Amino acid sequence: MRKIQEVLRLHHACGCSNREIARAVRASPTTVADYLRRAQLAGLAWPLAEGMSELAVEAALFPALPGSQVKRPEPDWAVVHRQLGRGGVTLELLWQEYRESHPGGYQYSAFCARYRAFARALPVTLRQSHAPGERLFVDYSGQTVTVIDPATGEERQAQIFVAVLGASSYTYVEATWTQGLPDWIGAHVRCLEFLGGAPRLRHFEAEIDLISHLNPRQFKELGAASVFRL
Repeated sequence: MRKIQEVLRLHHACGCSNREIARAVRASPTTVADYLRRAQLAGLAWPLAEGMSELAVEAALFPALPGSQVKRPEPDWAVVHRQLGRGGVTLELLWQEYRESHPGGYQYSAFCARYRAFARALPVTLRQSHAPGERLFVDYSGQTVTVIDPATGEERQAQIFVAVLGASSYTYVEATWTQGLPDWIGAHVRCLEFLGGAPRLRHFEAEIDLISHLNPRQFKELGAASVFRL
């Protein structure tokens, strides 16, 4: 609380100087002078009107600023929404690109608020229900991590394999050197061993279906040709 009423009382009723008031309310003399100036501009007389609270005094001295009338260039929120679905794309990155094209555009906080309002108005679609253990969604994340050999200092980029159970969102993540078929199959084998079973798998992006009730050992023995249908 700013203690504006006490500042006004000490000034008008007690005749204290700004420095004396500042010591009493534990504020700077500059702040005290600003309160008194604002009170004069607001037409506040002492004593204050009966029942006038500290919040009412503060509102009189610090009125809300009117909304900006400046017309800002509006981003294409549908495009922003689609781009957010790409790996590594964030609202901050899209805002930076927007400001490069429109230096007088929205600040970051306003940009985020307007996007969220747009997103809340979108219809809810593609709602899916998954039975426990029925489906596992798999893909490479598209992003890599750097692996450094402690002996040589050599850097290599590892691919990130991700598998998520549809019903529980239980997640398995593994780094492989490539996205080639041997690493792809090996990641599946180790994922199924980790889960302790083989649910129905569907990989939407590459249009690869894995429909199997095999356990991990059978999966290894049969090999990829027996399990994947391209």
